[in-house]
Amino acid sequence: MSEARPTATWSGSGQGEQLWFLGTLATIKVPGEASDGRFALIEFLFPRHASPPLHTHPQDESYIVQEGRLTVQAGEQRFELEPGGAAVVPMGIAHTFRVDSDTARVLVLSTPAGLERLVRDSSVPALTPTLPPSDTQRPSPEELEAIFRAHGQVNAGPPLSPGD
Repeated sequence: MSEARPTATWSGSGQGEQLWFLGTLATIKVPGEASDGRFALIEFLFPRHASPPLHTHPQDESYIVQEGRLTVQAGEQRFELEPGGAAVVPMGIAHTFRVDSDTARVLVLSTPAGLERLVRDSSVPALTPTLPPSDTQRPSPEELEAIFRAHGQVNAGPPLSPGD
């Protein structure tokens, strides 16, 4: 029996699996399958004031801001990230963020992989590489809660509002 040899994986500019994920454009640049589950890399395009609920999940989540500005809340810490800024939130730490610019383009590294599976399970294929139209189909709140639970995400509080 021969051992499978690892191979290089790449994704060019504008390439990757594009999904409309809860009002955002998520582009899976490197899926977990390409790294034997060690990590996944997703590029997100977020609209102004996008903010997920305060939550935890079983992955470290690293952010690298390419365009725009984010306010990040992680545990008791709150900080701002601008283009070129980076942060890591260890697994199990309750966190959220808010987009403080018209849009933000952010690379998110999931370590280990797994966040991309949650994104896939709660998305529809993107028809264009833009933010989704307002009438884009989304899971119901009950379906979304079941998806979060299946992927180990625990919602712990509200998102950051524009005035927070």
